Amino acid sequence: MIKAHQSSIFMKNLRVSGLNLDISWKNREKNFEKISSEFAVVETDLFILPEMFSTGFCMDAEEIADRNKETLLWMKDFSKKRNTAVCGSVSVSENGKFFNRFYFVEPDGKYHQYDKRHLFSYSGEDRIYSKGNERVIVEFEGWRILLQVCYDLRFPVFSRSEDDYDAIIYVANWPETRVDAWTSLLKARAIENQCYVFGLNRIGTDGNGLRYAESSCCFFADGTKVSEKENNIITAEFNVQRLTNFREKFRFLDDRDKFHLIME
Repeated sequence: MIKAHQSSIFMKNLRVSGLNLDISWKNREKNFEKISSEFAVVETDLFILPEMFSTGFCMDAEEIADRNKETLLWMKDFSKKRNTAVCGSVSVSENGKFFNRFYFVEPDGKYHQYDKRHLFSYSGEDRIYSKGNERVIVEFEGWRILLQVCYDLRFPVFSRSEDDYDAIIYVANWPETRVDAWTSLLKARAIENQCYVFGLNRIGTDGNGLRYAESSCCFFADGTKVSEKENNIITAEFNVQRLTNFREKFRFLDDRDKFHLIME
């Protein structure tokens, strides 16, 4: 069952909304305007944005990376004004290195960050960006949420539950040509870890000519799709009682293999 944790008594059903964003290539301000407009009348507990939502998944890090926390500051302002948490990944420069950094920002200004662990060597991301060295679980409204970025989805050992989280959020720029893998793996991660999995992908065509199909969705722990779409907004509810009941009835995590993950 859901492992007891410090803030579990405050756990409530969580409404989560992601944006199918057609990201404007290398245009931070235009993307901020699009997001604010699309989310203007959406009421939710947590907004999710795609991988590198302010620029697109771009290897021109010298040109597009945040050097003064530009996107983080915008996220903080957005979160405070809407009194809602917001998360998504950003290209950042720090101490002479570049990171694909997933920020999770709360309305009071508190934020968490996860640096993408698995860099997409097929695109050369591993030659430009530095990989993260830790797994990050955020606690929000009593929910323990594992933060993951795109290519992380292909590596189940890294995301394997130790009964230490209740949901996973994947943000991505996952091309149309491999979209079946995206959907299949999201569903698999939900089933094998007995948790909610929300995968938020971008749409449109990027500056490299890659097309992105509308494929954002959320799965429950039994593999059932639980998200709904209205215009460009994908919404799901993380239901406390449903997850608790499912984990108590089917105690599959009790039989999991034990291992230690070595970060190199």
